[in-house]
Amino acid sequence: MAKELWKGNEAIAEAAIKSGCRFFFGYPITPQNEIPEYMSLRMPQEGGCFLQAESEVAAINMVYGAAGSGARVMTSSSSPGISLKQEGISYIAGAELPCVIVNIVRGGPGLGGIQPAQSDYYQACKGGGHGDYRLVVLAPSSVQEAVDLTQEAFDIADQYRMPVMIMGDGMIGQMMEPVEFREVAKRQLPDKEWATTGTKGKRKANVINSLFIDPAECEKHNNKLFAKYDEITKNEMRVEEYKLEGAEIVFVAYGTTARIVKNAINTLEKEGIKAGLIRPITLWPFPYASIEAAAEKANVKAFLTVEMSMGQMVDDVKIAASGKKPVHFYGRTGGMVPTPAAIVEQVKKILGGVK
Repeated sequence: MAKELWKGNEAIAEAAIKSGCRFFFGYPITPQNEIPEYMSLRMPQEGGCFLQAESEVAAINMVYGAAGSGARVMTSSSSPGISLKQEGISYIAGAELPCVIVNIVRGGPGLGGIQPAQSDYYQACKGGGHGDYRLVVLAPSSVQEAVDLTQEAFDIADQYRMPVMIMGDGMIGQMMEPVEFREVAKRQLPDKEWATTGTKGKRKANVINSLFIDPAECEKHNNKLFAKYDEITKNEMRVEEYKLEGAEIVFVAYGTTARIVKNAINTLEKEGIKAGLIRPITLWPFPYASIEAAAEKANVKAFLTVEMSMGQMVDDVKIAASGKKPVHFYGRTGGMVPTPAAIVEQVKKILGGVK
C-alpha cells in the first residue's frame, strides 16, 4: 500500500474509523480541532454518530453511555478540556468501560497557550481524576506511530475493559508525515456480554455502575481493577531502546521530544560522546525495567531526562534508577521546544566537556 501525506490529527481520526469507532463526542479546543472536524465529515459517511457536545463534561458522559452499549467510541481534546473530563474518566474506569481518549497536549497551567507541551504527564499517568485507577497511556513519536497506536488502543480497551489514552503533543497533531494505514495484529477479544444491549427477554438485565456503598465491596472492586492493571503491566508495556550499547549518557524522552533527542545523540556521536535513548511508548505502564537495567551498566555515567515540561516523567526515571546513577533533567515549558544544540550542551556539562 502506498503511503499518503496526512496531518496528525486527521490521521488519528481516520485510524479510529478504520478500527470500527462509530461514535465520537467532543468539543473544540486548539490544537486538536482537526479531529472533531474530520469526524464530523466522516462519521455520517460510515453510518456512525458525530456529536459536538455543549461542553467537555457532557462529551465524556456521552462516551460513558456509548461505551456502556458496547460500541467503539472516542473523544478527543487538549489539556484544559481533558481536565474537565476527569470526573467522567474516573467514572468510566470505575465502571470498566472501554473507550479511547485522545489528548493533544498544549502548554499550561490554566489556559496556557496553544503550542506543544508534555506537561499533562502527571494528569495522564498518576490519576487526573479521583480514586484508585489507571489508564493505559500511549505516547506516539510520529504520525505513523499515532495511527498504529490508535488502532491498537481500541483493541487494548476492549481486551481489558478500560479507557486508553493516546497522548501526543501539539506537534504530533499538527505535523504532516507519510502514513500507511496497516492492520494491527489481531487479538482474541472477549465478547461484550456485560453491555447494555437490551435483554430481548433472553437474559437478566446488565447493570453498569461504579457506585459501591459497602466499603468492603468497594475495596473488592479496587482489588479486582488492580489485578487487571498488574496483568496489563506484564503484557502491554512498550519501550524503544536506541543506541544504548556503550552509552555514557542515557536519555529518557518520549513523543516528539525523543526525535529531537535522537538528533542530539547523532551530534554527540560525531564529537566522541556515546549516548543512547530509552523511549517509553507506554507512559503507563512505565518501562521501569529498561531504566533499571541501564543503571546497572558500568559504562553508564548518568541519565538525562528531556521533556517539554518542568519535569514530570523525571520522577519515574529517578524511581527506576534507584539512586544507582544520577538522574539529570532538561526541559522547556509553556510551548517552548528543546533544541538538539541545547541538549548537547547539557550533556557536556554533565560529563565535564568533550573528551
